[in-house]
Amino acid sequence: HGVITENTDIVMLDPPLVALDKDAPIPYAGEICAFNIHGLEAPFEAVVLNGTSGEGQLRARRLIDCELQKEYTFIIQAHDCGSGPGGTEGKKSHKAVVHIQVNDVNEFAPVFREPHYRAAVTEGKIYDTIMQVEATDQDCSPQYSQICNYQITTSNTPFAIDRNIRNTEKLNYDRQQQYEILVTAWDCGQKRALHNVPVRIDVKPVCKPGWQGSNKQVDYEPGTGSKQLFPKMHLETCGGPLSSVRTTVELQTSHIGKGCDRETYSEKSLQKLCGASSGSTDLLPAPSPATNWTVNLVSDSGRDSDLIFRFDGHQAAKIPDRVVLQNLTDQFTIATWMKHGPSPGLRAEKETLLCNSDKTEMNRHHYSLYVHNCRLVFLLRRDFTQVDTFRPAEFHWKLEQICDKEWHYYVINVEFPVVTLYVDGVTYDPYLVTDDWPIHPSQIDMQLTVGACWQGGEVTKPRFTQYFRGSLSGLTIRPGKIESQKVISCLQACKEGLDINSLESLDKSIKFHFNPAQSILVMEGDDLGNINAAVRKVSYINSRQFPTPGIRRLHISTLDTCITIPDIDAVVMVQQPSEPRITITGVEKLSWLAADFRSSEGIALFQDVHIISTVTTTPAEEPRPTPTRRPGVLEEIIHNLDYCDVLVLGEELDPQFEALQLQQGALLRKHLDVTNSTSGMSIYGVDSMSNYEQVIRQVRYYSRQPKSLLERRFRLTCSELNGRYTSNEFSLEVKAMHNSEDEDHISHIIAPPQYMQVAHHPSMLQELFPSHSSDVPNAATVLIVMCIAALVVVAVLGIYRIHLTHQQEMKLAESIKEPDETWNDSALTITVNPMEAAEDGSDEEEDEEEEEERDDDDDDITSVESDDSEEEMDDQLPRVQCKTVQKWDKTTISY
Repeated sequence: HGVITENTDIVMLDPPLVALDKDAPIPYAGEICAFNIHGLEAPFEAVVLNGTSGEGQLRARRLIDCELQKEYTFIIQAHDCGSGPGGTEGKKSHKAVVHIQVNDVNEFAPVFREPHYRAAVTEGKIYDTIMQVEATDQDCSPQYSQICNYQITTSNTPFAIDRNIRNTEKLNYDRQQQYEILVTAWDCGQKRALHNVPVRIDVKPVCKPGWQGSNKQVDYEPGTGSKQLFPKMHLETCGGPLSSVRTTVELQTSHIGKGCDRETYSEKSLQKLCGASSGSTDLLPAPSPATNWTVNLVSDSGRDSDLIFRFDGHQAAKIPDRVVLQNLTDQFTIATWMKHGPSPGLRAEKETLLCNSDKTEMNRHHYSLYVHNCRLVFLLRRDFTQVDTFRPAEFHWKLEQICDKEWHYYVINVEFPVVTLYVDGVTYDPYLVTDDWPIHPSQIDMQLTVGACWQGGEVTKPRFTQYFRGSLSGLTIRPGKIESQKVISCLQACKEGLDINSLESLDKSIKFHFNPAQSILVMEGDDLGNINAAVRKVSYINSRQFPTPGIRRLHISTLDTCITIPDIDAVVMVQQPSEPRITITGVEKLSWLAADFRSSEGIALFQDVHIISTVTTTPAEEPRPTPTRRPGVLEEIIHNLDYCDVLVLGEELDPQFEALQLQQGALLRKHLDVTNSTSGMSIYGVDSMSNYEQVIRQVRYYSRQPKSLLERRFRLTCSELNGRYTSNEFSLEVKAMHNSEDEDHISHIIAPPQYMQVAHHPSMLQELFPSHSSDVPNAATVLIVMCIAALVVVAVLGIYRIHLTHQQEMKLAESIKEPDETWNDSALTITVNPMEAAEDGSDEEEDEEEEEERDDDDDDITSVESDDSEEEMDDQLPRVQCKTVQKWDKTTISY
């Protein structure tokens, strides 16, 4: 038997290797010459240390590795020297069996079987074993290959290990949802693992029924249509039974404008867009010189340019008598947006939205709309038309919406004696109608007020009373006609809401219902899989071209008779849209003959105006721009406008002598209306920029006193979404030509044809005729220049004769006109033809002779024929004039 330590070459044999021969002392016969090992695989050799004594030693031919082989067994045999030292004739001993055991050396460190470990536990429990880790050692002996110890090297963890990991305290999901610890190992030879192993332990909450996998935030990019809100959400029942699940998804947008993303066009434009009846009056317009009764009210433009007026119990406005008729007909409509809540300690007081009462002497309320103890009351006292006849006078509605501090759209349709209330498009009949006597007729004027009621009689000093506390917007009154439910729904409709994606794929067992505004969706079903599939189809959609950016809150509530399911909340984040830029360009200075201002058509102000809308976009193949990336390109977009204003700068127009006007038929087949005043003209209505451009080009200005007129200045601005996007301020200056020196340059009022190039610089002549040198003009060039000069001379002479004729006409008119007589030529049409005027001025003395000759020679020509021939002459003259004008020098034309 022998032992060898790995990585060494000497074998320790027990007993030692010794061979004896009885032939001694015969020379050589008693000596041992060699030891032979039988076994080709044995990596050992035996050497003779002393031939006489027969001692030998067993050695390894190479280093022995215990991990490759722990034991060796082979046969060894001794040879004597026999016939001589060579031992070729020697004798062999018997065969001896040798067993060798390899002693191990602790050369390997422990290694874990897995690179990392992961487990999950439920909160609130103590586990004997959460998981088991295992390390191995490649050493061959039990002493060094066995793992004697494991240890957690991460400090301050609620875990322990003895090969099995366990928790030492109850875990709490709300406190910590995940733990990361490091574990090491030692073998029994106290050799430590070279690398620690990471262990991840997830803490799961105690299984509670509820929605899992919901997105806390959904980003919505404008113009992308419908987007799923809960694509991975499912209902966890924890194995509990379901009966009938009722899930409600609510989109909360009360913080945006008037309750959601609506079309924020002006009130008049929105009514036109929805097809509302004409004739409505906006009682709460934006403050302006023409609508100055709202200037002292507290306004809040909101987050999206919604014009909102806030009343805190101290503000009110008196509507001028010219705005609304004093007496309403049997049919009329009152509409308003209202946001109202209860006022603590003021439940006994009335809060008046709209009131029409006696202005002086008495204090009778003819009609009013007010809130009283969260009830909406409409008072209508008719004039005394039938003696001793009771009539319906007060109509009461008690609704939650009146005091829920949210925006709602209220419309009162009156078809006396029937009064119908619409709230957000839903009809409500009054729960109480009170009759009263009609009001006796009187000559007392009435005062219409908003935000309070005017108390003109029975008090020493007239004052407001019954103040309103809340917010109002878009308060309108339309006498003579009621509004249809379709138009009412359009006026209050939201442009954003909930939707169901792929509605046709929804299982037939799922019942669903939307509220009118599509802000609440209710779904019912009894199959868990169908319920989960239906909820994943719920989407958000916003059809506005430029939606209001910001958050929209989502609230999901679920009811079931068997299990309790908690509510969840999320948000939709609407990204900032690419804002349009509206640009107005055109001629900024115009000069006209003074006579043109007096014509019935006046002068065209914006004949060359152009309106475009551009937006900065990012190409589709590129990612969205970042602060370090260049912005996108500028693209022109199709864009609607809702109003354009032509403002008179400086002094307002004198209505006796000046006016702005549109040509007849300018608004034909367009969704536009116009208002006109001495301060300017407003064109409003939701329509395309091209239609606005066509109408604006037909705006004309005329003045009956062009002599005193030197110049007029106007400003044109256009807007979309009630001022949310506004154009540049385009200014125009108009001058009147009074003397011949100015008239020399009148050619600039006539725009050159599109096919003609305007020579702005003498060098352009060379560009037109590149084959000729500018130093030596050829004969054709000289001839052209001489012709142009001749034409200019003829034109100047003609204009000068026009001026002389005009002065003569003015002197003649002043001599005929009486001193106290007021000039009224509203029906007068003046057409000035320069060529015709020139001919008339030069042949003034010849007209009488020609008339006498015509009377003598042409007695057979009737008056009709004579008129026709004069018209033909008038028709021909402008054509001759145009041909001449086209040859004028265009270098003075301004754009």
